[in-house]
Amino acid sequence: MNMQQIMAQAQKMQKDIMAKKGQIDSMSFEGKSDWVTINFKGDRSVEAVNITNDAAFDAENKEILCDMIMLAIKDGLAKIDKETEEKLGSYSQMGGLF
Repeated sequence: MNMQQIMAQAQKMQKDIMAKKGQIDSMSFEGKSDWVTINFKGDRSVEAVNITNDAAFDAENKEILCDMIMLAIKDGLAKIDKETEEKLGSYSQMGGLF
């Protein structure tokens, strides 16, 4: 394989990675806990936070509500990581690409 072929293959791979990353970035993900739902975009930005009507929170429940929000954020980010690994995992051995 000559240098031009290697460069062409690398450019194609880069385009494939960028296209898949673009797909993930445009997807929506939902993180959930008992009282909280948080919507994310694939680029890890938070789109919305929703507290269910079941969440009767007062001063004593504030700490629990904060924990529920953190669990929902972790759940949503884990889903983004899973989708990224599924779409881009084959490129992970190349290091530093995403």
